[in-house]
Amino acid sequence: MNGNPPYATIAATATAVPPFSITRDDMKYYMGRVFDIPERRLEAMMSIVDNAQVHHRHAIFPIDYTIEPRPLAQTNNEYIDHAVKLGREAAEKCLERAGLLPTDIDLIITVSCTGFMIPSLDAHLINLMGFRSNVRRMPFTELGCAAGAMALSRSADYLRANPGGNVLIIAVELPSLTFQRKDISQANLISSILFGDGAAAVVVTGQEKPGPRILATETYTFPDSLGAMGFDLRDSGFHILLAKDVPEMIGAKIESLVHDFLARCGRVQSDIKGWILHPGGARLLGNVEKELGLCKCDTQPSWDILKNVGNLSSATILFILQEWLEKRPLKTGEYALAGAFGPGFSAEFLLLQWN
Repeated sequence: MNGNPPYATIAATATAVPPFSITRDDMKYYMGRVFDIPERRLEAMMSIVDNAQVHHRHAIFPIDYTIEPRPLAQTNNEYIDHAVKLGREAAEKCLERAGLLPTDIDLIITVSCTGFMIPSLDAHLINLMGFRSNVRRMPFTELGCAAGAMALSRSADYLRANPGGNVLIIAVELPSLTFQRKDISQANLISSILFGDGAAAVVVTGQEKPGPRILATETYTFPDSLGAMGFDLRDSGFHILLAKDVPEMIGAKIESLVHDFLARCGRVQSDIKGWILHPGGARLLGNVEKELGLCKCDTQPSWDILKNVGNLSSATILFILQEWLEKRPLKTGEYALAGAFGPGFSAEFLLLQWN
């Protein structure tokens, strides 16, 4: 895009978190009491807890209830109830910040991978919040941690085809409902340390307003990587799949992916003043920094979100985007790169310019 219409500008963001907390000390206390693992392995997991850089997360239930096994039907009903509640809270707050009414929205993109509901979240909110009956709907359910960034990309696609419109993105993730106390795989143990519950909303508008403008987007799917990340649905619920070499897999490709994307946009890395990166975990973010020659100061909002709310899957990148908007806004004309990674295994990149 050359700065002329059609626009795709991020006009407002908002987040919502549930009331209960899980701290790093809670993880240390419960790890050995919940999981049936040998003492030596428990000691290794305690070291991982210390190094994960996740100090605090939110959950929809108290931890004593969260760790108890429940039938999939029960946890999925809990997912529906709380996804609607948290999604509505984030959406209402975001619309208010954007100065819009539900009737002003032309497309709703809802994003989640930690539960299942048909009708989808957007249909529930149409009835509850008063969106138009002819509002367009685009629910994403299977894109995992990359989905928040992909929703931003699809909003820009829509606004290019429908100039002047308004898109509302709502990402709700409740990974505490996927907790599996009898699954002692390394992937499940790691996920119990990293993931937290929360929701985020973003208004992207085709009208000329202040805020980051989405100039270009790109998706890259790693060859032969289906087993790198995902969920295995069993009778007991969602069991996470997470290959241990994901940070290295991304690290090996990230420099060429970023440089090639920027080259296609007519930019180079030195043009980028903001790095809005989904952290995944501390090792992944550290690898990305190393390969791109960045320091922690370049990505501090990503570390802050990881520390304070954990990995919120698809909503994480939107939490980090809000952190940049509120605490580290760029100057008019400066560029930022947003990136997130998820099942597929995929990477999603966006080039933003502050307006």
